[in-house]
Amino acid sequence: MIVFSHANSYGAATYRRLFDNWRGAGHEVAAIEHFGHDARYPVDRRWQGMTRQLTALIDSLAPPEVWLVGHSMGGYLSLLAAGQRPRRVRGIVVLDAPIIHGWKSGLVGVVKATGQMTRVSPAAGALRRRDRWPDMQGVRSHFAAKPMFARWHPEMLDDYVRHGTEPDPADAAGTARRLSFRPEIEAEIYSTVPHRLVPYLRSHPPGGPIAFIAGTRSREVRQVGLAATARVCQGRVSWIEGTHLFPFERPDETAAAVLDWMARLAAPASAAA
Repeated sequence: MIVFSHANSYGAATYRRLFDNWRGAGHEVAAIEHFGHDARYPVDRRWQGMTRQLTALIDSLAPPEVWLVGHSMGGYLSLLAAGQRPRRVRGIVVLDAPIIHGWKSGLVGVVKATGQMTRVSPAAGALRRRDRWPDMQGVRSHFAAKPMFARWHPEMLDDYVRHGTEPDPADAAGTARRLSFRPEIEAEIYSTVPHRLVPYLRSHPPGGPIAFIAGTRSREVRQVGLAATARVCQGRVSWIEGTHLFPFERPDETAAAVLDWMARLAAPASAAA
């Protein structure tokens, strides 16, 4: 059983092609469609509410052990949940969620304490993002014209257009669409990102081995660095050509790389490194 956690602003349904690959290889897949949108599990300091949402999903599953796979925000949530349910975790594969540590962690703490995260983090872009269109074709044209989305696999873009939007409740005609992952929630998630994950993992060991897959052109990896991540993963780091969003750009290669790490992590310790 693979429990997958999505990146901020991209619901689980956008990853359908990855899920199809994993199911084709014989794995069940469970995922929460939108973190942060359930009032029972709000976005809060250190993402405690969203972590509880993920552990609730893990608790509801029959297999005694599960694989946790997470992209960006979902990678952090996978590590946080693993620390709460270590006996349920067979292993973790983190997709381009480099761990903030050292002076960079301290800097994030200061920025959060002074209430400036919405100015200096991606939260500012989330709050400025266009989130409504007159119809589905308008959605498709908008995103297809952006260089970032031009790198996506066509099926992934189709799924984002279809599942990343929903009927706009303000439109009486019923044709307008809006982003289903609300920008204000996306911004709040960025503003509350956990910045002391390394101490957390020391006091809450995740219970299973961890591997990390990075994008060769990931700006996030360049900004944060991989020193702390490599230590947490004990050197189990691999690369895929692409940006921070490589799961959308190269879904088949990403799915295969995750399965490869799962096989290696399940092998004897000497073979998993």
